[in-house]
Amino acid sequence: MFDYSARPDLLKGRTILVTGAGRGIGAAAAKTYAAHGATVLLLGKTESNLSAVYDEIEAAGHPQPVVIPFNLETALAHQYDELAVMIENEFGHIDGVLHNASIIGPRTPLEQLSGDNFMRVMQVNVNAMFMLTATLLPLLKLAPDASVVFTSSSVGRKGRAYWGAYGVSKFATEGLMQTLADEVADITNVRANSINPGATRTDMRAHAYPGENPLNNPLPAEIMPVYLYLMGPDSQGVNGQAFDAQ
Repeated sequence: MFDYSARPDLLKGRTILVTGAGRGIGAAAAKTYAAHGATVLLLGKTESNLSAVYDEIEAAGHPQPVVIPFNLETALAHQYDELAVMIENEFGHIDGVLHNASIIGPRTPLEQLSGDNFMRVMQVNVNAMFMLTATLLPLLKLAPDASVVFTSSSVGRKGRAYWGAYGVSKFATEGLMQTLADEVADITNVRANSINPGATRTDMRAHAYPGENPLNNPLPAEIMPVYLYLMGPDSQGVNGQAFDAQ
């Protein structure tokens, strides 16, 4: 496990957006960021899931989060612009973005993968992530110290059979991270890095590996040290790096 111990007020006063915040690693990250003082913007497709995370954060007495129902698969350009305007009006800037939302799609040989399924995965995992990054970059640049964290995968670092669209989307994620990191280096207060969470006890993992014993994998809350490190001030100057949570 990534070795890092975060002080309780690490993210105090920071505004951090988490995509896919309703379940799994996204929900764990949102709650962890809130517990360390951040105002968390909970972005996701299913409002009931986001509201449940909101309730947990509020019940724990952490800064009041914001629920943002947003469908990354169908969102149009103007909706990203409206989201940025809302964040700017409410907070003035944004200190961090965790790109966590993604879908796996069918795990089949490329030969049997339909164009529709390929494009759907790329839409959520790559196109929407690009749109969100590009739209929020001006607000990130206004922060004294901003971090963009991309969620990668081992299959986005070395190609593996049958991971098709998902694997390709994670290679694209690493490419987007590296390109952004190179562009913001030395001229802004923004940094960009990626995290490979590794095998984690989530619904997505169970769907991908139905024969696996989930109890052998850590809970999302147990892999949070690297998520805290990259989102907080201790990682200033760390840019363009690919991290493993485990």
